[in-house]
Amino acid sequence: MRIVVLVGLPGSGKSTYLAQLGVTALSSDAIRSLLADDETDQTIHDRVFQTLCYLLRQRLAIGRPATYIDATNLTVDERRPYIGIGNSYGCDVEAVFFDVPLEVCRARNARRHRVVPEDAMAKMAAKLAPPNVEEGFSRVTTITGREP
Repeated sequence: MRIVVLVGLPGSGKSTYLAQLGVTALSSDAIRSLLADDETDQTIHDRVFQTLCYLLRQRLAIGRPATYIDATNLTVDERRPYIGIGNSYGCDVEAVFFDVPLEVCRARNARRHRVVPEDAMAKMAAKLAPPNVEEGFSRVTTITGREP
């Protein structure tokens, strides 16, 4: 079994990548929508990620071969729970890093149905720490994007 943690700013291409693979991911936005009827509700952040980790454990317990995590996952601290869960279930935990310039993400964001506010984009970009194997990933794949 394996866990694939997507890492990248809003507009970096994470959900598009998943659609191209044809896989359904555990999505923080989808969980926000399920819990609060609003995928933009940031007031339930902790509850959203508790639910995401619960669902991940359930998928691993029933032996699903691969689980993708669709969230920004910008920091080592945000990614640590998935590595811990993966280790406890004997999984490979991989990261896919969307290394896309902020200006490209901003341009894509402006065309989305749900636009992330500019100040939030800037704050997220400032805290983005690229994933690496030293934090516990078995592999890190980097996807670059330069086209808005």
